[in-house]
Amino acid sequence: MTMPRGPASRTGQEDEPDGAPPGPMGDSAQALARLGRSWTWLLAAALATLVPGVLVLVWPEATLHIVAVLIGLNLLVTGAFRFVGVFARAGHERLPGLLLAVLYVLAGVLCLRNPLQTIAALSLIVGVVWVLSGILTLYTALATEDLPHRGVVLGAAVLGIVAGIVVLALPTESARALTRLLGLWLVLLGLGEAAVALAWRAALRKTHPTGPQAPDETP
Repeated sequence: MTMPRGPASRTGQEDEPDGAPPGPMGDSAQALARLGRSWTWLLAAALATLVPGVLVLVWPEATLHIVAVLIGLNLLVTGAFRFVGVFARAGHERLPGLLLAVLYVLAGVLCLRNPLQTIAALSLIVGVVWVLSGILTLYTALATEDLPHRGVVLGAAVLGIVAGIVVLALPTESARALTRLLGLWLVLLGLGEAAVALAWRAALRKTHPTGPQAPDETP
């Protein structure tokens, strides 16, 4: 989960991305930064994880090919969400988020490029991504200044690490077992990210209680 800086610390020129060039490029970077700071954007990212998890769980007869495609699409979409979230953070805090976005995109491409891969290969890709994602999110939660509801973000990071370790450590002898395992963890991770989005919404409303004065709180 890519978290922006605390809403109380963003006033004046701090709303502008560090080093954003003037002109159309700078305007685009500022637009992405505002989007990445929106709690609705964070909630949409959570739904992008939750929905595939629900589909996998309610579709137990799905083949490994279908599961690999769903997981690959989830990883690609999540990578896009996290890339946008990078612009909502200060320059020195962007590297972990950028690495995380690239990791998700590469893993998604691997899943979609060969959806007929073995159960072990799919488990390895997903497990490694979740562990590294959890570690980078944990680092971000500890390093980001003025992070509201830090405990919620830390909980989501730990959940991601545990999910990756479980997928890597527990052998899955069938596509059905892998489907249930991945579906369950996708749902749990989606719920954790949704909790982070709602916590960010509460922080924005606390900082800007009047509503219309909160430009980052997209209705």
